[in-house]
Amino acid sequence: MRTFRRVCVYCASSNQVAEHWRQTARAMARCLAQQGIGVVFGGGSVGLMGALADAALAEGVEVIGVIPKKLMDLELGHRGVTELVVVDTMHERKHRMAELSDAFVALPGGWGTLEEIFEVTTWTQLGYHEKPVGLLNAGGYYDHLITFLDHAAELGFIRPAHRPILQASADPDELVDQLRRVVLPQLDGAVLRGPAGP
Repeated sequence: MRTFRRVCVYCASSNQVAEHWRQTARAMARCLAQQGIGVVFGGGSVGLMGALADAALAEGVEVIGVIPKKLMDLELGHRGVTELVVVDTMHERKHRMAELSDAFVALPGGWGTLEEIFEVTTWTQLGYHEKPVGLLNAGGYYDHLITFLDHAAELGFIRPAHRPILQASADPDELVDQLRRVVLPQLDGAVLRGPAGP
């Protein structure tokens, strides 16, 4: 079973969402903190990002934010975290967040959250790292996405061996437990190519 020093949490930066989604972010932060796990996040002080960071800091765990200079210049960076890493580009941001983390969780979010969680899932699939990935499906937020991924797997666009890479649960503790236990596929050229032709 895996141990995690830090988990990367992707989530919305929007302040336009309902308060109960911020509560979801706080619950995730408390779950990690109670297990002595630090948080890596996108470095923002707004939306679910800010709620996540504030809750984790209140629990006394390490919180590392990684933010591009462009967003820092807009005064969106969270200056109260343990460490705030300012980088030049979004690509650098994602790479640094992945380097610092042992696993990845997506809370409810928009374009950026979806793009980030799919990228690290692909990296696991291709063997660029061996780190588990999960969706916190709070309030059924990801129900339709999970159904779609199962559909893609049924049609062969996602290989059956790769579908379990992206775990999901509505409960933070259960999700972390799944990430500790999930068996990740080993990189195998035959698996990537699929069955031989006639």
